[in-house]
Amino acid sequence: MTFRYRSDSPDCTLMLGKKIGQVLKGGDVLAFRGGLGAGKTAMTRGIAIGMGLKDEVCSPTFAIVNEYPGSPSLAHFDMYRICGEADLESIGFYDYLSDERVIAIEWSENISELLPAGAVTVTIDVTGDETRDITIEGDERFDFA
Repeated sequence: MTFRYRSDSPDCTLMLGKKIGQVLKGGDVLAFRGGLGAGKTAMTRGIAIGMGLKDEVCSPTFAIVNEYPGSPSLAHFDMYRICGEADLESIGFYDYLSDERVIAIEWSENISELLPAGAVTVTIDVTGDETRDITIEGDERFDFA
């Protein structure tokens, strides 16, 4: 199923993330697509808030993964510099996949053929200075109309 949303500000993107976070469960994988500054980290911050986790989410660009404890916990990956399965193995990506954790992946297009089955795709298209078109490909949980 495909759901489309419009964001008019970073706060709006964060609020949509919060709605997403409220319906997530352990084992869910979110595959983000979108260029620099599209709002992937703002969306993930909202997801963490919606999951009841801390709101001090920052981009994992240099760390590659940031973990936020909870039940379920959240693992936030940046795949910008990841080029294939050997890189995923070396960062321990597969060890993070569990029913006790939600995974959010920025730059998922770099590993699209290696994403777990059932991953929810979130595409953020920049349409203006602060406006975004957001497309979620997932199940009925993501119908916020």
